[in-house]
Amino acid sequence: MSGSLPATGLAHQCRLLGVAVEFLTRLPVPTRRRPNADFNPQWLNASVRYFPVVGALIGVAGALVWWGALQVWPPLIAALLAIATTAVLTGAFHEDGLADTLDALGGATTRVRALEIMKDSRIGTYGALGLGLVTAIRVLALAALAPAAGDAGPGAAGGAWLGAAALISAHVLGRCAAVLVMVRCPYAGDAEHAKAKPLATTVTAGTGGIALLLTAAVVLPLAVVDVGSVGLAVVVALIIGILMVRWLRRRLGGYTGDTLGATEQLTEAAVLLAWCAQ
Repeated sequence: MSGSLPATGLAHQCRLLGVAVEFLTRLPVPTRRRPNADFNPQWLNASVRYFPVVGALIGVAGALVWWGALQVWPPLIAALLAIATTAVLTGAFHEDGLADTLDALGGATTRVRALEIMKDSRIGTYGALGLGLVTAIRVLALAALAPAAGDAGPGAAGGAWLGAAALISAHVLGRCAAVLVMVRCPYAGDAEHAKAKPLATTVTAGTGGIALLLTAAVVLPLAVVDVGSVGLAVVVALIIGILMVRWLRRRLGGYTGDTLGATEQLTEAAVLLAWCAQ
């Protein structure tokens, strides 16, 4: 294939990372600027290994906004700005998936009807309520970490570090949980009429293993901030991933792009709550 890269080597891995960034965010990626650069749909399947790395990038961006805003405003405003930053970077990609999933699976619908609802761009009661509650949990949980660091008020160094570590771990573990769903479930949607194309529909255990190693490489060092919170966050993320696998297998027979977004959002909220539980 003209312009294609070999299946191994650093250049190919950089291309896969670029594909992951391009798929999950709105960040500009120079992956297709060469005139003869072709795109292999299999690259997206392989790029799933870097989803936790993309989560780390988004988490770091949110953490920087959190830290900076905390120097000027109260924790609640700083948390709102940080969460808003991550939503802007992803184009609310995962939030949209959460709302569509809750609309589709919130009621007693058939598999076929649920898939039809996910394709509808309108948001219903389940989606609106669920999205509002999960977003509120994320903002309030992050804000709660500032006074928990010693009651020093806005700008507390401990609170800034706790919130930063919590945000980074939440975004990394959220993407890792989504990878777990992709490894353990088949693709259940209609690839020809999906809202987001191309899609990662075949993710191997090897790719999932690499994603797990990369997740550990980012999350475990955060234990220097609070080892108990990191341990609890990992356990919570694993539980959410397993529950999503069982739920999606029972209701849909597998996953769709929307359900991956829902997995990320629910895991992110649960991880932030875990940091608040210490």
